[in-house]
Amino acid sequence: MSQRDRARLDTPRDPRRSFVRRRSYDADSFGSFAEEFARFMGTAKFLAYMTLFVAVWIVWNVATPSSWQFDPFPYIFLTLMLSLQASYAAPLILLAQNRQENRDKVVAEQDRRANARAHADMEFLAREVASLRMAVGEVATRDFLRSELRGLLAELEDAREERDGGAQRDARADRDARDDHADRRAPGDG
Repeated sequence: MSQRDRARLDTPRDPRRSFVRRRSYDADSFGSFAEEFARFMGTAKFLAYMTLFVAVWIVWNVATPSSWQFDPFPYIFLTLMLSLQASYAAPLILLAQNRQENRDKVVAEQDRRANARAHADMEFLAREVASLRMAVGEVATRDFLRSELRGLLAELEDAREERDGGAQRDARADRDARDDHADRRAPGDG
């Protein structure tokens, strides 16, 4: 006997085939029916219908002739009908609640994943903003550039004044030298 042929103990066996074929039903369509039924039972319309049903039942069994009455005063048959309705309603309502709980779990998981992605994105953006702030700290600011330009402008003005003042001094020195040279040549020497 090979390994394949031998049944494994950790998996259940296939159900035995029966001679009578079981009816299958669609779980989703039955669940949808249960949800619609539970929604309807939670409406004012359902309460009005049930109140009208019970009132007609009681009025019929009180006001009609005794030969037409089918449920005399203790209304045992009415109690049986309401108990039967409750016995079917309770499991259907529970089924609807379970389906809603499963949907809520899926939505909560999707929300958790979306929040985790958003949190990761925010952390990434916070790191990027911090790195930009550090990079901007190393970049020259507008005020720094203005102060440097003012300093360079002052140096240029000083250099121009020195050059212009030096040229004026040179021109004066040249004039003074000419005057001295002209004074040395006396009018009578000539």
